[in-house]
Amino acid sequence: MLIGLIILVVLVIAVVVMYNGFIRLKNQCDEAFATMDVYLKKRYDLIPNLVETVKGYAAHEKETLQGVIEARNMAAGAATLEEKAAGEKALAGNLRGLFAIAENYPDLKANTNFLDLQNQLKVIEDDIANSRKYYNAVIKEFNTKCEVFPSNLIASIFHFEKKAMFEVDDAVERQNVKVSFQ
Repeated sequence: MLIGLIILVVLVIAVVVMYNGFIRLKNQCDEAFATMDVYLKKRYDLIPNLVETVKGYAAHEKETLQGVIEARNMAAGAATLEEKAAGEKALAGNLRGLFAIAENYPDLKANTNFLDLQNQLKVIEDDIANSRKYYNAVIKEFNTKCEVFPSNLIASIFHFEKKAMFEVDDAVERQNVKVSFQ
């Protein structure tokens, strides 16, 4: 009888410890996403200023400028992680096109406002990359805990499900930007 009681107490303690571990990791996942989202919002706020600066020098590049704004709005208005990742993918491609256009305008490249905005964007991009790495590391830890025995039993009982990583398509980021003036 005493051995049975000891086994029961150990099992209850194990379940409580594993459950609390899931809650801790879930909260870390939420915190990591919120941190990344802050940096994304900073970038979304910076982009209209950047576009306005470029507009003054490259007004006939309306299609590219419009594409940047549309991609920014899509990413900023995303409701799910998948939509946000798709929006970020589109925004990254459009921003690359914007900077490629800027290369063809020496006066723009020398504009201190443009240079300042470009530097701010670079810092924010680095912050986003670091926060994405942190977010994905926490998600990996959470997902691993959901899959390994015996914590997978607790995950199943309490409906803890794997979470999606925040990934932007690397193939798009590695492509060269084609700039054509016709």
